[in-house]
Amino acid sequence: MKKDFMFTSESVTEGHPDKLCDRIADTIVDRFLQQDPYSRIITECAVSTSIVFISARFESSATIDLTATARKVIEQVGYTQPDFNSKTSSIITSSRELPSHNNRLLDEKSLSDDELEQVLVKTQVTVFGFACQQTDALLPMPIWLAHQLARRIDVARKLKLLPSLSPDGKTQVGIEYRDRKPYRIHSITIVASQDHGSNASSLTPQQFQDAIQETVIDPIFQNEILKPDDQTRMLIDSNGSVDVGGPAVHSGLTGRKTAIDTYGEYARHSGAALSGKDPSRIDRIGAYAARYAAKNVVAAGLADECEIQLSYSIGLARPVSIQVETFGTGVIPDEKIKALVEQHFEFRLAGIIRQFNLRFLPVTVRGGFYNKLAAYGHVGRLDLGMLPWEETDKVPVLQSIIY
Repeated sequence: MKKDFMFTSESVTEGHPDKLCDRIADTIVDRFLQQDPYSRIITECAVSTSIVFISARFESSATIDLTATARKVIEQVGYTQPDFNSKTSSIITSSRELPSHNNRLLDEKSLSDDELEQVLVKTQVTVFGFACQQTDALLPMPIWLAHQLARRIDVARKLKLLPSLSPDGKTQVGIEYRDRKPYRIHSITIVASQDHGSNASSLTPQQFQDAIQETVIDPIFQNEILKPDDQTRMLIDSNGSVDVGGPAVHSGLTGRKTAIDTYGEYARHSGAALSGKDPSRIDRIGAYAARYAAKNVVAAGLADECEIQLSYSIGLARPVSIQVETFGTGVIPDEKIKALVEQHFEFRLAGIIRQFNLRFLPVTVRGGFYNKLAAYGHVGRLDLGMLPWEETDKVPVLQSIIY
């Protein structure tokens, strides 16, 4: 196990083409569930110059205008360029109604424990959850800082602190580790596209770099314990002299940023997309359940780092494999932590839906729920309040057993 190393993670803004696709897909999921909480919906999106393609497969009593939903998202994200905007871009849809499912209207809240066992998964997947002590969100520091910088780029654009910014941007943060703990910030990279139509796009490269430093980097590190030092490598690059970024420059696709959605490659993650799927898909909500277990293990002090692996097979209610890895940081053996996890956490499909209230969150959360996860991660989101899988309510029971 490495103890001294350097690790980088990247994030992107909400206007990155891949994230735009994720948001369109998750907004469609929200719209279906707001009208019919028992909808089954799988939707994917692709974008390129002046075009959006949406594929939707569903079983639902809801009636959704896919085209209008996509145009609304594009407008909200802020694309107004001639080559890609909410008014003139062509939107092609391909929708298909799924065969009727006997259990579609099943209310998990009313099921007995035996009945929960009869709700079987319909896909196979291995998902991972991870938590560590590196940040308050119990996320690895590289992805945490990369997300903060990316979100701050969007804030600077929306508040017109730097009016030349277009919606597309990305960040990367490198952290040097000593004894597996963050030691110093090795590097910060920011690539921010500019709008040619803005007067501010006439900034010289040095003026633009100074503006990014002042409006993006400095505010983020003002309250961080670990700060850039004199040796930190800074790369602030504007594509303004070349392009405005976005779908007019590089295409986007739903589910292509799963590392950004989770742990920034610091820990393993499933290859399955998280966005664009209703709560009956175990390849989405299983990842949330795994994160919930890992976070509670770390929050309870059982380990400084914890990875939970869940493997599901078609036709079974429970995972066929549960694995726990604490990378040598556990205060008790991993096998004992695994036994506790199996005893105190719910990993059955219907049980996860019921525990996290996943069918009804789009109705109870203003503006929808799943679309808010499309950018800046599905886990560790302190900006969204307490997501149900970010709760640490299992800490008392875990601590009472150990201590």
